[in-house]
Amino acid sequence: MKENISRTLKSSDTEEFIDIYFYRKLGFLLARASAMVGITPNAITIVSIFWGVVAGHLMMYTNLGLNIAGILSLIVANTLDSADGQLARMTNNKTRLGRILDGLAGNIWFVSIYIHIGIRMQASGYGWWIWIVGAVTGLCHVFQAAIADYYRNGHLFFLKGEGGSEFDNSISMQNLYNKLSWKDDFFYKLFMASYVNYTKEQEIFTKNLGYLISLVRSKWPNELPLWLQNGFRHENKPLMKYTNILSFNTRAIALFIAVLINMPLLYWLFELTVLNFILVYMVYKQQRVSKKYIVKIQELNPSIDQ
Repeated sequence: MKENISRTLKSSDTEEFIDIYFYRKLGFLLARASAMVGITPNAITIVSIFWGVVAGHLMMYTNLGLNIAGILSLIVANTLDSADGQLARMTNNKTRLGRILDGLAGNIWFVSIYIHIGIRMQASGYGWWIWIVGAVTGLCHVFQAAIADYYRNGHLFFLKGEGGSEFDNSISMQNLYNKLSWKDDFFYKLFMASYVNYTKEQEIFTKNLGYLISLVRSKWPNELPLWLQNGFRHENKPLMKYTNILSFNTRAIALFIAVLINMPLLYWLFELTVLNFILVYMVYKQQRVSKKYIVKIQELNPSIDQ
């Protein structure tokens, strides 16, 4: 059982404790059952969207029972989110559309949550300004999750190479988008439009990592040298705990506590302060790690532009 589960994980470097011992175990069972009856990863992702939207709605009320139901609904949504990726790796059915849908699903969950707890706060007496706070917090949330995902896939690139990573850049995605036809590929092109913007958002604060990977791809297109692979992994691995904090579990725990004590504004304040501080620190540290290896590669290859 453990060996089978391990083959459906991205890597031990990037997995979080709660994921390994809860979501991945449940996700594995769902993935295995889905594989047996022919359910696709994208179908599971779509179902997760439903549960995430329901979770947001149930958090709108001040009723404790409904709030608990909302929390359980979000746990179901995230379990399904885990299962779709595990199923994709289990059946070797990984697609870019699946990656786009997966990211879109998480955004839809939290749009629902933000709107509904905003309604809850306004009904409790907060003024119109609460929507400005919600909008700013939502924008921060988007950057936090996007950059964490970018760094995680960058780490996986050095750990497992192209096949084990989902690292994309905006230029290649824009080129792919341009090749698609609105007539023949309407829905895929529509999703790709969103994904191109997503990759551009990721690259705003991550230029060193993007440039480093472009250098590595041009210099070693088939296999990374061990000194680079092991060195980058050793120095970058400590930052993976921050990518996990900025992903789901930590923010979900903060959300659950804030909703249960009927102080949802605390959740937004947590995102605006604690999570933004972690984001800035993570970006600063990762930029330094990437810069170090850019310099090393340039020293080995003086013809590369400084």
